[in-house]
Amino acid sequence: MIPGRRGMTRVLFVCTGNVHRSALAERLLVARLGPGSAVRPGSAGTGAWPRPGMESSTRAVLEELGGDGSGFAARPLTTRLVADAALVLGLAREHREAAVRLVPAALRRCFTLKEFVRLAAGAAVPAGASGVGEVVAAVAARRGGVAPVAPDEDDIADPWGRPHHELYGCARQIDGQVSRLARLLEGGGAGA
Repeated sequence: MIPGRRGMTRVLFVCTGNVHRSALAERLLVARLGPGSAVRPGSAGTGAWPRPGMESSTRAVLEELGGDGSGFAARPLTTRLVADAALVLGLAREHREAAVRLVPAALRRCFTLKEFVRLAAGAAVPAGASGVGEVVAAVAARRGGVAPVAPDEDDIADPWGRPHHELYGCARQIDGQVSRLARLLEGGGAGA
């Protein structure tokens, strides 16, 4: 069974502070999903503390890319958030590892965002697959069966404290990944 409630499928993005990367990924995925999608993106941070609102620089970049920052609240990563998610996507390997440490049974549904999209490109998703669980299972089955990449290739660098153009570049990189992810989760196929 896929974690979630009442037909909703939860996808959780994780970064360090839940200030830039995971917040952008959450809200950009919302913007890229079709109307009425059963996928419910969320985000959290391994070192975050609860606070309302989005960083103004992040919100400006998000809105430039078509996302909506209203109602956002940063929150810390918890066991419950990982356990309730059908798919957990760290923005760097350290975030994926933190989620697995909290809920070891979630290993097969924890990836970095870039790793998941990369592995999905060659995954054998069954014909007629109807659900995120089948896509996640097909992608998880590819682990260990493909050539490894350089350690930092699956990470998206933290723009914290960096110039605005680096935050914008980070947001563009995340947007490209979540656009592909949205097609995968909405039934666009692994090659999307």
